Amino acid sequence: MRGTGPVRGPADRTPRRRGRWIKSLALAAGVGVILFAFWTLYIQIRIGQGMTLDREHNTDVGIVLGASLWNNEPSPALTERLEAAYEGYASGAYPMLIVSGGLDNPQMKLTEAEGMANYLRKRGVPEANIILENKATSTYENLLFSTKIMQEHGMETATIVTHQFHGARSEDIADFLGYEDPQFELAPTEALNLWQTRGRETLAFTKWLLDKNTLPDGK
Repeated sequence: MRGTGPVRGPADRTPRRRGRWIKSLALAAGVGVILFAFWTLYIQIRIGQGMTLDREHNTDVGIVLGASLWNNEPSPALTERLEAAYEGYASGAYPMLIVSGGLDNPQMKLTEAEGMANYLRKRGVPEANIILENKATSTYENLLFSTKIMQEHGMETATIVTHQFHGARSEDIADFLGYEDPQFELAPTEALNLWQTRGRETLAFTKWLLDKNTLPDGK
């Protein structure tokens, strides 16, 4: 007969609703984990491809991308980049060097560029062959400000000097800024933990891809 069964009130429906919400959240979390894994794999593949970049011909200038100074001296990681830059310069791959990097923090006495220039002068590179870019605080700014220096000095082609794990993002930024056939001098990563640097680079590359559509391309 109608009306003889138990009547379900709001309290009876609450557990069902809560169960549906939990299932929906679990599904969304699972999808998020899968998307994150695929994105991480994609970025790691891009980073790996960038590690094979090389210099195929000589250029007008080598651009050394900055990194931290320790006690106003290049850190071990920055020293690796500088040694790669010096080897390319000494081989005649580029007659000039732009060293790019601003202050790590306001307490520093030297910009990254000044620290790099000091190191290269000690290695025997004449002061007249080193141009300082003292303002950049990111890879994007390194390459943006350096291309403006190139224009001022009538330079058309550049070799970008950095680490292997940093090659892919540097290439993407150089392409974005309109560099003409950029070449690469990539230092191996011995002073840094490879997997830690690739983890940080995954985050940095992701940030760059998100930011690039809001930044001027310098063209």
